[in-house]
Amino acid sequence: MVDILLIGFGRTSFSALESLVSKGRVRGIVRDLVSATNEDEAIVRLARLANIPIFSYLSLAEIKSLIEKMQPDCVVVSSYEKVLPPSLLKLSKFINVHYSPLPRYRGQSSLTWAMINDESHAAITIHQISPEPHAGNILFQQAIPIALDDTIADLYERLNELQRQHLGETMIQFLKGYTGRRQEREWATYGCARLAEDDEIRWSDSTRAIDCFIRALTCPSTGAYTYYRSRKLFIREAIPVSEPPCYVGRIPGRIVKLSRSDGYIDVLTGDGILRIRKVQLEGGEITDAARIIPSVKDTLGLQKSELLQRIHELEQEISELKKNAE
Repeated sequence: MVDILLIGFGRTSFSALESLVSKGRVRGIVRDLVSATNEDEAIVRLARLANIPIFSYLSLAEIKSLIEKMQPDCVVVSSYEKVLPPSLLKLSKFINVHYSPLPRYRGQSSLTWAMINDESHAAITIHQISPEPHAGNILFQQAIPIALDDTIADLYERLNELQRQHLGETMIQFLKGYTGRRQEREWATYGCARLAEDDEIRWSDSTRAIDCFIRALTCPSTGAYTYYRSRKLFIREAIPVSEPPCYVGRIPGRIVKLSRSDGYIDVLTGDGILRIRKVQLEGGEITDAARIIPSVKDTLGLQKSELLQRIHELEQEISELKKNAE
């Protein structure tokens, strides 16, 4: 019986665990249970059923100590952002699951970047872990098409199913001596980490680019956002308007049409019109866009006048604080 340690922090970990328990003895799961997400709850249920301990909030040094004590035949990584040092990689055999067609889209947020960049396909790659991130030999790889209306949740669902089907068997073949194929370094591309402020919509972009951006950041991501009257507004559902009117006087972000009966608003982009159906003010509930934005005289995004007003308010607040401190 093969002994396995699973390191998995993201939304791919449950399907990884399902695949591995069918092929060996999972001795432990390294995962921070930071919130009651569906993924966390499913992992906890399966771990309890299979009597698998969960190790939370471990540093790299503590993970190293755990591997030294456990001595697993294989360490499987699925969604872990830290780089494992060479001193740790010497302790066992390591494989990683990465949702991209390696060597393309090495690095972080690979699936998000693929959707933002309007790629035609996404992929799952299972590879050996090497000191250079995402550069080890490819043990298994399969691509899937990205449909025009796919959200990132749709892609995760399909890729997780591929992981469920193939991870365990790929690990077994690797332990039997299969070394896979070398990555072509000259074809390597990279994705940087994404920050919260990177998710703001640029209305001057093309309709297609904004549509891809929104679908790449839908739930379980936090969401693409804009501003409405200085308040953060998340765009939860939108579609491009086909054959839109030709606006030769164009202000990106300006609302040009709304339907209270159907609940949508039409917004000018850099080259067309995007129909927004569902929105969510920060801290509020998801609702029809026309309920939040009732006028075609409004423009989405932070306006210069709003920024100047906010600067003026901050200057007044600073002035009051200085007076109180004297």
